Parts: sequence; C-alpha cells; structure tokens
Amino acid sequence: MLLLIIAAFVVVVDQFTKYLVTSNMIEGMGIPIVDGIFHLTYILNPGAAFGILENNRWFFVFTAFSVLVVLFYYRRAIMSESRLVQLGIALFAGGALGNLIDRIRIGLVIDFFDLRIWPIFNVADIAICLGVGLILWSTIKTELKKMN
Repeated sequence: MLLLIIAAFVVVVDQFTKYLVTSNMIEGMGIPIVDGIFHLTYILNPGAAFGILENNRWFFVFTAFSVLVVLFYYRRAIMSESRLVQLGIALFAGGALGNLIDRIRIGLVIDFFDLRIWPIFNVADIAICLGVGLILWSTIKTELKKMN
C-alpha cells in the first residue's frame, strides 16, 4: 500500500507543478531562478528524454501503459524485493504515469526545469531517474555482496 501512496504522491506533485506552470506561463517563457544556471522554462516535449523519438505519441503511450501493466502483474514479486527496489519501482511508476497523463491529455509532455546545460525536464522525469537509480544501486549492492 505504501508503494501505491508513493507513486500517487509523485503523480499528484507532477501534475500540480505542471498545472502551476501552464496556468502562469506561456509556452517558451523562461523565468530565471538563478540567472544562467537554473530557470523555469515552459516547453512541450514531443519526445522522450533528450527529445529522442519525437512525435511518437502512441508509441510512448503504449510503452508506458505496458510497463505499468507489467508492474501490476508482478506486484507480488515486487513486494518480495528489497525496500530500495520497491521504492525505486514506486518512483518509476509514478513518474511514468505522470508523463503518460500528459501524453494522453495533450499529446506532449510538459517540461519546465531548465538547468541550461541539460535538457528541460519535470517532476515525473526526476522520479523516473531516481527510481531507476535506486534499482541499479540495489542491484549493484546485491551483486557486490555475492562477490564477497
């Protein structure tokens, strides 16, 4: 149940921040927070990370939906994994669902965190990266323990 709450929290925060951006900014608008380093810049992303596979909306919808179905199917097995893996999966699922909502609703993903040296991203993207990072970290720790 905690994992569902975490995933739902990610979706709520993601969608709320996107609502704030779309309600207070126009597309392409940038607001410097730390000038030259961190800005809020509202863009609509037609692709995945780094803009790859642009304009493949239904591919991304199908892929995200499929991943969420697979996670649901394996939910019992996921519960037997370490807490770190469970947290990683919850973050990943929440992020995937947050971006899936955008793709279904408007056909594009709303991005706004702009570090100037990195592609613009959103809360869902952060959750996905943190989730994958936690899963990888847990896997590395497990494998290192096996080697000792």
